[in-house]
Amino acid sequence: MRISIDKDRCIGAGQCALTAPKVFTQDDDGFSALLPDYEEALDGATVKEAVRVCPVQAISLD
Repeated sequence: MRISIDKDRCIGAGQCALTAPKVFTQDDDGFSALLPDYEEALDGATVKEAVRVCPVQAISLD
């Protein structure tokens, strides 16, 4: 599972980090970012829920 974050679309709502805190965080500017070791914590259902709750659909899965 490959996770992509569209930095131009992200508004920093933080829903991804709240939904999947072992995968997502927010960078110094408050925008979505992947944690360095996120692949070890991947849980398909949780990541799919984080994608779903993003208010601007800035996260995609491949």
